[in-house]
Amino acid sequence: MVTPFFHGGEVDFNALEQLTERLISNSVNYLVVLGTTAETPTLSASEKQDVVRCVVQSGGGRVPVVAGAGGNDTRAVIQGIKEMDRNGVDAILSVVPYYSKPTQEGIYQHFSAVAASSDLPIMLYNVPGRTGMNMSANTVIRLAMDFPDQVVALKEASGDFQQISDILRDKPPGFQVVSGDDAITLPMISLGAGGVVSVIGNGYPALFSTMVAAALGGACEKARELHHLLTPMIKAIFKEGNPAGIKACMEIQGWIANVLRLPLVPASQSLYLEIRELDRLLH
Repeated sequence: MVTPFFHGGEVDFNALEQLTERLISNSVNYLVVLGTTAETPTLSASEKQDVVRCVVQSGGGRVPVVAGAGGNDTRAVIQGIKEMDRNGVDAILSVVPYYSKPTQEGIYQHFSAVAASSDLPIMLYNVPGRTGMNMSANTVIRLAMDFPDQVVALKEASGDFQQISDILRDKPPGFQVVSGDDAITLPMISLGAGGVVSVIGNGYPALFSTMVAAALGGACEKARELHHLLTPMIKAIFKEGNPAGIKACMEIQGWIANVLRLPLVPASQSLYLEIRELDRLLH
């Protein structure tokens, strides 16, 4: 989920409540807060708590809520999870430590410590394009096997289909793998993935949910049709980074103000116009 801001920069909790209701009423199966799309690094500790509480209260238990809690200081991640108001939170999304570029053993030890200290299940998040370090298939499987009750899922955004295939082949039963990249959700589901943590779903929850449900249900032709329909918009919203594109899209739709916190800036005028035209074609 994006974090809506007023033009002055404060969090727009009314818009966040409306977005929560919109997503749930349009067949989204679970909500992820405080992820990349939420501009989480720019939120204060108190804002993070308030965002989680807002979504939990607005959701009213109708769908699970997953809250992001990651970083490159293992002790700080563990402390952050302990201090989080976890009432109504069903799982933690935790990204591979960034900037530090740990070895595979370092990644394993990091998540081992997080899993051992958390009373909520963990969804691992592998996004090497942002973190600078890929979590290998072996490391994922090792964590899933060693911590079956704590490490329960993976958001995989490496784009490496050999790695994705290896994970899906070797993972233990019950361990969920979901796409972390809208553009490859359909092919990942064809390999055995169970869904997606989506960006485009903020703007087109019903359409994208229908595509995912069709793919999971074996309605391949329908899923391909919707995938190809959405691909131009998916490509456009990532041209100048996330969440600049999706926030432009959502302003065009009248849901939020097109405001980001530095160092991120709104989409350029040319991209804004492109997104506006693509949005017109999707309605």
